[in-house]
Amino acid sequence: MDSEAQQKRPKELVLPGSPGQRLAGMASAKHYMCGYCAAFTNIAVTFPIQKALFRQQLYGVRTRDAVRQLQRDGLRNLYRGILPPLMQKTTTLALMFGLYEDFSSLLLRHTSAPELLTRSMAAVLAGTTEAILTPFERIQTLLQDYKHHNRFNNTFHAFRELQHYGFREYYRGLVPILLRNGPSNVLFFGLRGPIKECLPHANTNSAHLINDFICGGLLGAMLGFLFYPVNVVKARMQSKVGGDFQSFRVVFLTIWREREGKVTHLFRAPPHYHRSILSWGIINATYELLLKLL
Repeated sequence: MDSEAQQKRPKELVLPGSPGQRLAGMASAKHYMCGYCAAFTNIAVTFPIQKALFRQQLYGVRTRDAVRQLQRDGLRNLYRGILPPLMQKTTTLALMFGLYEDFSSLLLRHTSAPELLTRSMAAVLAGTTEAILTPFERIQTLLQDYKHHNRFNNTFHAFRELQHYGFREYYRGLVPILLRNGPSNVLFFGLRGPIKECLPHANTNSAHLINDFICGGLLGAMLGFLFYPVNVVKARMQSKVGGDFQSFRVVFLTIWREREGKVTHLFRAPPHYHRSILSWGIINATYELLLKLL
């Protein structure tokens, strides 16, 4: 990896405005751009699957029932709500990959902590920073919930309507997002290298692409499973407009009781794992491919 190669080189003095500083800035920008393009590709392909998953998270219905809901909504509404994830996910993944590299470089230069700890902290900081974009995730939730189809016309209309409830309303569901982003980033960046090393050695570009897809898909499935209950709580919290802000614990216990206290009912979303494999496979493969090309 680029970051590993940088570790082996002796530290050099880089003066402000020097060619070295400009090259470092270009290298940093590359990670942001690759993350952005990887997210765009993923959203365009997987949005209908994500929408079916959302219905399952929110209402605890089976796969066929979620698909029937989408069929009843019609083709016109299939991509309703895609603008917020395009705006949010592209920016989020650009920040995720770019800030991780920037924070890693900064911490490795200015701290003497073990590299594993330093990179884990960089991943947490990147994930926490991503939470600034919570309003986009909030609007996406409202637009995907059929109960709000007649209330919010589009992304911009939903943003305007939430103004009446105060700024805090845009960040409803922030706690589960923070609980998800930091730890999931640590696992993703920490395990990406070791998993790829366990795969068969790649000798061609296409083989590397396949390995990157498998690596991303495995990580996506694992992280999707681990943090699925957190996303269920987030969906419930963000589907509400106005009223009290209930704690993560209260909302989780409410959902737990509604689903008869059964873990299998809480994790009732097979498309989630399929989508996670496809989604993170696309993201990781696209990101690594673009990183080589740029």
